[in-house]
Parts: sequence; structure tokens; C-alpha cells
Amino acid sequence: MSKAGTDKPAAVEFLKQVTSKYTSTEYQRLHERISFREYIEKVVKHPQIAALSHERVYNMVMSHGVETREINGETLVVYKFFENKLFGIEDSIYALMKYFKSSADRLDTRKRILLLHGPVSGAKSTIVTLLKRGLEEYSKSDEGALYTIEWKLDDDRYQICEQQEEPLHLIPAEDRTKFFQEFGVYIEGELTPKNRKIFKELEERYNGDLNKVYDHVYCRRVVISEQDRIGIGTFQPADPKSQDMAELNGSIDYSRIGKVGSESDPDGWRFDGELNKANRGIMEFIEMLKADERFLYILLTLSQERQIKTPRFPLVSADEVIIAHTNESEYKEFIMDPTKEALMDRIIKVDVKYNLSVNQEEKIYEKLLKSEAKKLTKHVEPYSIKMAAMFAVLTRLEDPKKMTLVQKMKLYNGESIEGYKEKDLKEIKMETKREGLFGISPRSMVNIIANTLISDEVITLNAFAIMHNIHDSLQMGRFPKVSAEEAERYLDLLDLVRKEFNEVAKAEVLKAFLASYEPAMEALCANYLDHVEAFINHDKVKDPVTGEDLPPDETLMRSIEEKIGGITEARKEQFRASLMASIGSLMRKGERFNYKTDQRLRKAIEKKIFEDNRNNIKLTTFSSAQTDSENLKKLEVVKNRLVEEYGYSEHGAKDLMNYIGGLLARGDITFD
Repeated sequence: MSKAGTDKPAAVEFLKQVTSKYTSTEYQRLHERISFREYIEKVVKHPQIAALSHERVYNMVMSHGVETREINGETLVVYKFFENKLFGIEDSIYALMKYFKSSADRLDTRKRILLLHGPVSGAKSTIVTLLKRGLEEYSKSDEGALYTIEWKLDDDRYQICEQQEEPLHLIPAEDRTKFFQEFGVYIEGELTPKNRKIFKELEERYNGDLNKVYDHVYCRRVVISEQDRIGIGTFQPADPKSQDMAELNGSIDYSRIGKVGSESDPDGWRFDGELNKANRGIMEFIEMLKADERFLYILLTLSQERQIKTPRFPLVSADEVIIAHTNESEYKEFIMDPTKEALMDRIIKVDVKYNLSVNQEEKIYEKLLKSEAKKLTKHVEPYSIKMAAMFAVLTRLEDPKKMTLVQKMKLYNGESIEGYKEKDLKEIKMETKREGLFGISPRSMVNIIANTLISDEVITLNAFAIMHNIHDSLQMGRFPKVSAEEAERYLDLLDLVRKEFNEVAKAEVLKAFLASYEPAMEALCANYLDHVEAFINHDKVKDPVTGEDLPPDETLMRSIEEKIGGITEARKEQFRASLMASIGSLMRKGERFNYKTDQRLRKAIEKKIFEDNRNNIKLTTFSSAQTDSENLKKLEVVKNRLVEEYGYSEHGAKDLMNYIGGLLARGDITFD
């Protein structure tokens, strides 16, 4: 198959587009070599080139933009770097960026280990991965350019620093204060053992002439890469009996030890531990608190002094962001251990809690299920993912004092709840202590959805199948770390979800039915408003048939108003006046009022139309033996509307209608 407008195969065209980005010019830009003097001039013009690791990460995130938004009634700072990647954890991201902001300002927070703490599958690893990938891309930009020392040993032999060391370390310590005062560029750290050895050899060769030593110094641009072990290190605890400290701080180079003659010679040591390779970038400690004490204590010096303790060598300077993550049970054990006090004092904990918004939870599942790598072979019916999200969020909430759990869930989701305002949301959140630190994880729910998808008994992914799968999984103990007592509570929460789904499904079917009656609803609303206007103005209404002037029809007006909660006989005049004021306000803006403008009026109109046409809108099911051909035609119209306008499959639309028909027949729900 060829691409339009060319006789070349599409795959060849694609390859051409790929290779066009990877030119020798681009390679040279990312591996630029300049003299030390040129580097100094570049740094003075663009100080961010010499930024320390925390500032570099902070600049990377901020380069994507930041803005303030109203989310669920709260004013939150949104960092665009994390947008559409992490959902519902804005508070955690804000706390994370507070750490990086203060660290970028070189406050003492940068001398602390950043510990991401929270329940399993709470996005801790995802946050670290995003920061690592972001730093890799940022280092390819002009703003995020990073240079290291490259020695010119002779005419055609160069040696690049294996720890991507900052070239400004070549400026003597006694001259750095003046450099900062004149150019505003802060220098921290000392030459690594290998660079120091070369420097000393050159210094001896030229009898201390630093100018001639600098002639041998070039600065080579490097790109941060986890795969190439440049600027990113990762450590995961294993069996302490077999795990060696060399993973963190390097090891003896036995291939060279015979040549240099000493294990304390820098050329006889491989400075290739994860801490060495993470220099000027990020060091990730996976499940840090599971590590053996030997591995934890090396962090004490690294975090506070910015140095790595290496056997047979002086402390090696290191500038890196140390990010660790752990779950709640391990953290509790850690803080109870008095022997860990020194390390505890060097930790800043950021809670990464589960998301508590149903809408955001949906986005998490959609991201995990609908990525380009996944194949969805079955249709996903509307509200199926939402019901899974609703159940998960309910399991993470603490029981409220002044409302139902479902009301609290909706309030957290940004939905308006009668009798509660935005300020109530803040007070409710202040009452909670552990919300988001317990409950069903997103990963567990995605497993439920995936298992439902692959079931041979499920034709389309729908809410019925998901709720059934959740129910069975709770009864069979398939949810990890869920006790029998918790399972009982979760089954009760599932009943709440099922009731919510019944209301949603009812509304969907009713909406599809009533769409046929939209002209009638528009006419009823217009007629009602004519009578309300006449009532407010103490006027009369012209009968459309006889043409005579008649007083406002109180029976008509009350038949609609009684379907709006709280509009009593005593309050009817106030409601009508308010309605007329709204209409007047819209008219002044050049806008038109219709029955959908006011939600309360819309629901009342729909109820009125439904009652008036109850005999015509027979909610019998497709499978009913009593369904006649005329009613089947009506059902077919409704089914087609559910498919074409609301996103259901044909099978899903039939299932939904049969389900609602069954509930109506049993009296489990009504449309009153």
C-alpha cells in the first residue's frame, strides 16, 4: 500500500521522516565540544546551563507552563507537565513542586531525600518516571543543555568524564565567591578523583600554570539518558546477602589494577555505581525502606553533604535529586524504629494518595485501557467505566458526618448537592485524616475491567458485567489485601453503585423516549411561560383556538410547579417572579430561554410530558411475549437513538432497555 501522492511504500516514507530528524547536524548539536573558555562565556550568558540538579528538574517542569484553575470548587495550581498524565492528585503534585521550588532556591530542602509515600498503585512510580523522561527530553533542548569535562590528553586523544561532572569545578575554590559576585553563577562541588588526577598531572607538567592546564580542557555536551546511564540512576533492593554496595558506589577495576599498582589509584576504580551515574540528575530508590541498612546509610552523607563515600577515596562530590518511594506499611515500621532516626531526619515525605474524583478516576482507566498499545476488541458501553470508578472512589472515602457517602462522592466530583456549598467541601476535607490512603487501587480496578473484557460470556463491556465481576471477586477473595470485613463493607458500597446506575440507566432510557416528544415539551414550556408572564403582570392570556382573553391557568402552572421540589403554594409567586427575571436577563444578552435553560423546570416539564403520555410510552422489553408490533416499532426507535446519539452498541441498547423494563415491572424504580 502506498501513501497518497507518492509511488514509494508508506513504510519507506515513514522511515524517511524518522531519519530526517536524526541528521549529523543534530548529532553535532547534542554532542557539541567547546573550549573551557567558551563554556565560561556561555554559562555567564545562560546561567541555567550550570543549574544544580534540583533547579534543573524544577526548570524542566516549569518550562511546560503553569496556571491556576478552579477544580471542584477549589483554586489549584496546575503544572502542565503532569497534565493528562496524572489525574486527581493535584495536592500531591503541588507538595512535590513546593519541594523542588525551595530546593531550586538552594534552601536546605535540597539536602533531604524526597520520599513519595502512599498506597500501592497510587502513581508514585509514575511520578518518578515522568520526571526522568522529562529530564531526558529537557537535556536535548537549548534551555536544558548540559556539559561535562572532556580532557584533551594529546593531539587526537580525548577522555570524557564518566560522571558528567560540572566543568565549573575546575575553577579554584578560593575564586568561586568572586565568580558568583560578578556573574551570579553558583559553583558547588569538587573534582572527582579521576578528573583531579588528570588535573594534577597537567598542573605538574606545566609547573602550576593554570592557563596552560585549561588549554587541555574541553566541555562536551551530554544528553541525560537512563538507558545510557547518564544522569539517571536506579536502585532496587534485593537479597542483602547477595547485593553488593558496588551497585551504588562502584568497584575495583581488576583489568587495570596491575597497571596502576594500587587500589587507591583513581584509574584502578570503576566509578560506575548508580549514585555516580545519577550525578547532575535523578537517583531513584525503588521501595527504599526495604533496603538493607548498609545501603541506606550511604544516603546520609549523600543527602546532607552532597558526597558519596567510596572505599579508599576521599568523599566524591555528587549533585543529584534523591527520590525514593514506599508504601504505608513499610513507612510505619520505619518511623517506629529508633535506629533509623538519623535517616528519618533527612527525609521530606510527600503523600501520594489515591484520587477521590470519579471523573478523574475514569481518565485513569481510559488512559490505561485505551493506549495505542492496547487492543479493545469489544465495544465499551457508556457509564461502564464510570461505575467502576464510582465503586473505587467510594472504597477510599471516610464516612461523612452530615451527608450520605454518595453525596460526599458527588461533592468531591464537583457536582452540586442541594444544601451544600463550596465552603462545605473544604470543611469536609479538613475533617478527614486518611482518605485516599486506603481502598481499592486503580490497578485492581483495571484488572477487573480487563478480566471482564476477555470473558467469553460478555459481548460488550457494560456496567452489569463489571459490577457482577466486582461482586464475584469480593466474594471469592480475589482482591489483594482485602479482609473479609472489608469485603462485606465493599459489597454494601457496590449496592450503592448499583442504585446509582439504576438512576443513570433510567435517565438514559427516559431521555431517549422523551426525545420524540421534544416539540411537545417546547410547546408546553412556552405555554407555561405565557401563563406565568400573565400572572406576574396581572394580565390575561389569549386562547389560541377561540381568541378570547382568559385569566392565567392556575391548574396548568401548578401541575408543573408541583413537580419541582420545594415550590409550594406559598412560594409559587416568588418562583414565577424569579423565572421571569431570568428570562429578562437572557433577553438583554440577546439569548433565548427554553425549557432546557432551567434544570428544575426541564425535569418538571419532562415529568409532566411523561405522565400525560404514559399510555403511549410503554416500557415493555424486547423479550416480552406481550410486546405487540406497534410497540416494537417504538422500542426500535428508542434503541436506534441510544445507538446513534448516546454511544451504545445495538446489543448494549437492548440490554439497557430490557434491564430498565424489568426494574419497572418489578416496581424497583419508577419514573415519577
